[in-house]
Amino acid sequence: MNILQCENVTKTYKMGQTTVTALDGVDLAVEKGEFVAVVGASGSGKSTLLHMLGGVDRPTSGTIKIENTDISTLSEKQLSVFRRRKVGLIYQFYNLIPTLDVRQNILLPVLLDGQKPDEESFRELADTLGLTDRLHHLPAQLSGGQQQRAAIGRALIYRPAVLLADEPTGNLDRKNSGEIMALLKLSNKRYHQTVVLITHDEKIALEADRIILIEDGKIVSQGKNSPGPKSCSDNKNIPDGKAVSDGKNASDGKTVPDGKNASNGKAVPDRKNAPDRSAEGGNAL
Repeated sequence: MNILQCENVTKTYKMGQTTVTALDGVDLAVEKGEFVAVVGASGSGKSTLLHMLGGVDRPTSGTIKIENTDISTLSEKQLSVFRRRKVGLIYQFYNLIPTLDVRQNILLPVLLDGQKPDEESFRELADTLGLTDRLHHLPAQLSGGQQQRAAIGRALIYRPAVLLADEPTGNLDRKNSGEIMALLKLSNKRYHQTVVLITHDEKIALEADRIILIEDGKIVSQGKNSPGPKSCSDNKNIPDGKAVSDGKNASDGKTVPDGKNASNGKAVPDRKNAPDRSAEGGNAL
């Protein structure tokens, strides 16, 4: 069952006398419980797509449905409530409220709805995030990884229909990036949470069930990741054939500079996260 679907979504901007097309007739369907990665170069349109899917911005034309609700037809007030309850948004720079502690930041969507928090569910989530002993700390008192975990908690507190993550590891070191990805995968497997992840990091993308490549505002290819250890031996994991090894041995045992093996005997540099356009702030849900 498709939990998210967009049809012929286009987004254009005016820059003086020039019309810039950020998205060009995008068609996309995501099934309930699926973990999808959207990859592309900076400026390819991937963050714009996420903003459209999350109702942060509206498309120029086309339809976007979440749980069969066409969000493009909702008023601003209706969209704000829908986004808070049905869409979890995670950004690269956390977007926590600096004057609220961790508990208040995580519970913010519930509090904005005037609802009483489910304390048992909250404690379970805080424990899963490893934040039980940080609940009364302000964001400035947390590490980057802890701040991103709090942002994930805020996005998950309502068990949204879809979790949208825009470069969630882009501001973190490798260790914290691995922990954040482990949490996203855990939410996907344990709670069957639908996840759409925006990234330019091919290694991060390999963690997803399906990878979608976007170029110049268009989806140019998409394909499922094969189960088991990821390898660049057949170049099928990333749609554009640029997959890198995750450290497993390849057929000819040639070693790349960081100790990983490649199948074609050519050195593949260890790719680090590069800076990308940061997403605008906004309501977390």
